[in-house]
Amino acid sequence: MAVTLTQLSAFLTVVRRGSVTAAAEELVVTQPSVSAAVAALEREVGVQLTERAGRNVRPTAAGEAYARYAADVLGLLREGAEVAGEVARGAGSRLRISAVTTAGEYLAPVLIQAFREHHPELQVSLHVGNREEVFRRVQTHEADVAVSGRPPEESGLEGEVFADNEFALITAPGDPLAKRPRVAVSELGGTPWLMREQGSGTRRLCQAYLSQHQLDPAQLTLGSNGAIKNAARVGLGIALQSRHAIQLELDCGLLATIRPRGGLPKRAWYVVRSSVGPNRESVDAFHAFITSPAARHALARAHGDEVQQTRNQLARSR
Repeated sequence: MAVTLTQLSAFLTVVRRGSVTAAAEELVVTQPSVSAAVAALEREVGVQLTERAGRNVRPTAAGEAYARYAADVLGLLREGAEVAGEVARGAGSRLRISAVTTAGEYLAPVLIQAFREHHPELQVSLHVGNREEVFRRVQTHEADVAVSGRPPEESGLEGEVFADNEFALITAPGDPLAKRPRVAVSELGGTPWLMREQGSGTRRLCQAYLSQHQLDPAQLTLGSNGAIKNAARVGLGIALQSRHAIQLELDCGLLATIRPRGGLPKRAWYVVRSSVGPNRESVDAFHAFITSPAARHALARAHGDEVQQTRNQLARSR
């Protein structure tokens, strides 16, 4: 079978971008060359891999199945070339971490710092994105390991819990609902809800909670945890947030929580890696660290330091 890397790259780009035009622009080639590469790949594989859907192009069922293998092939070859180059240059090993936004903002920096105390020889990089992008990077071997708040559903990925991910319903400190020991869920529909952007795991959690309780409140979409916290603090609405993102503000009295009857969803943090390809020592080392008591201790210690620093800053500003 004479499948080429150019054919695989063209096919995967068309699948990801949804059109030949967009794929050609990304690959900086002509549209006919992309179409020809995909057609040649289909002839080699012996099945139709893509089909028209209005003005767009989408993978057939066979194309969806084949895309996973194509991504593994390209990703492993690219990763292999990078590793070979590192060895040839005598460069140190590297670890590429991808994390969902909340983990990237509040967990990953602390974990990376603590991990590098034991492995200073490693070159560590961090990418932060939404859940879909993070898992795609691990699947295509653009990232070695991921930190996510939900277990992976995609094939070729394996995840393991390393910490609890408790959620709280935050509001302004003066909100009357925060002063009550328990609040009926039905009362939460009369207050605007502050939502993360599309593709966010936290947004999916909020939508599932609202749907489960048949609530249809006004919604305000904000693009970051910081924006949501500030909006809640000044009384624009309420929001479900991971305690890792808001515990500092709660401890310092900048936010308050509402306690609905029946409780709130419980989640966990996962460390995720590909089950395809050779195991790398750097990935094994990070996996062993992040699931160890040392990682949990590092997170707890960092939070305590943050609280003290913030309280000192607030005291100086008064």
